[in-house]
Amino acid sequence: MSGPMALEPGSAERDTLALRLAVPPARAHDDHAPVRKAVSRLAAELADHIGPAVHPYEVAALLEAQGLTADQIEERYGHPDLFSLATALYAQVPRTFPEPAPAADPWRPDHVRSLLRGVLFALPGLAYPLTAPLWRPGRHAAALIVAGLLSWAWGQALGHRAHVRMATGRHEAARTLLTGAPLGAALATAAAAPFAGSAPVIAAAAAQSLYLAAAGVLLVLARERLLLAALTPLIAGAAALPWRDPGPPLRLALPLLALLATLAVTAHTLRGALAAPAAVDSRRPPLPASLPYGLFGLAAGLLVLLEGRRAPYAVIVLTVSMGPAEWLLYRYRGLSVAALRATATPTGFRLRSAAVLGLCLLGYLLPLLPAAFLAGAAPACLLLLAATLWTALLLQAFGDAWPPAVICLAAAAFAGAATPLRLPPGPVALPLSCGAAALCLVARALRLLGRPARHA
Repeated sequence: MSGPMALEPGSAERDTLALRLAVPPARAHDDHAPVRKAVSRLAAELADHIGPAVHPYEVAALLEAQGLTADQIEERYGHPDLFSLATALYAQVPRTFPEPAPAADPWRPDHVRSLLRGVLFALPGLAYPLTAPLWRPGRHAAALIVAGLLSWAWGQALGHRAHVRMATGRHEAARTLLTGAPLGAALATAAAAPFAGSAPVIAAAAAQSLYLAAAGVLLVLARERLLLAALTPLIAGAAALPWRDPGPPLRLALPLLALLATLAVTAHTLRGALAAPAAVDSRRPPLPASLPYGLFGLAAGLLVLLEGRRAPYAVIVLTVSMGPAEWLLYRYRGLSVAALRATATPTGFRLRSAAVLGLCLLGYLLPLLPAAFLAGAAPACLLLLAATLWTALLLQAFGDAWPPAVICLAAAAFAGAATPLRLPPGPVALPLSCGAAALCLVARALRLLGRPARHA
């Protein structure tokens, strides 16, 4: 210490102290205020891009993409380099992690195509009232039924095999259809021959089998509009029946013309598909893989036939409903994918999956309720049969083929044996069989499709 500090009045120290106490300090000039404002302005401009960043280096890449030079960074923003400015911006902007944009639904159904397919499933039935006076199909129904059941079963198996081959290439699918469709028509006609009894009935069974085979090819290759155009003569002839009798020549010529047109467009479609380049790997899937699909087709045909004996118009209702049924299969897959994205736990997805299944099944069955009354069918039986068919198709769409085939075959066998032979439980055999089958299929669907791996 050098000694006591003099603080008498008039001394320099005293003057300095008095000055500090009496006069408020002047605000210091902030030379960095414009720089900070410039940085804040830049942060506000780029906030939407800086917020989702997880590291300052991402902000540095953004600034570099903006074209900022080293001189601009130093002079305008007061930072020595790019990374210093990026770090300041990263610290200034709060972190935000926006939800990704919703992805497109990979299973979005084609509304027009689904509706058209439902109509196309039913339109061939117009040939029977048009040609009925020529050969009395009621007396020879057995031949047509046998040919139809075999064609239906064969078409289901062939359609599965063609769709599997479609994954390899359109050329390979066309080759499968070119071989399988004529063979199926020949087998169906041969099976109907013992029940025919006359040449006109055999000819009718052959025409039915040829049409079903050709229509199956067009439906697999997604040529529904061509099939509708080919059926125009048949539609025109059937539409004229309520007003006038077209006469025997037109009753025969119009369905024959529709058949020939269907065969012609089928040949044209197959020729175009065969012109596609062949795949390098053309290994064919094993034949037994398509067997359960054929057995399900046979079982479904028998169940619909048994319902048709009780209420003939119910067959038309079920046939037309296959279009909306396909649409709902696509919607189920789309809604399941959305549920998978919206849940984080297996239990949560299982609950959402059950809700989606119930929603789609209810959406299919509700419109059939008034249709059952219009068709003169028992609503319970028709709805249970429809639920059985739709749930079986749903499981097949996910590659689960054998359980639906076995369950539907058991239901058809039980109802088929009890109904004609008048065995217990008699008239309720069909609804009981369909109810049990629907219950088993829904339980299978809940267990199998409640797993996230099935929808990934």
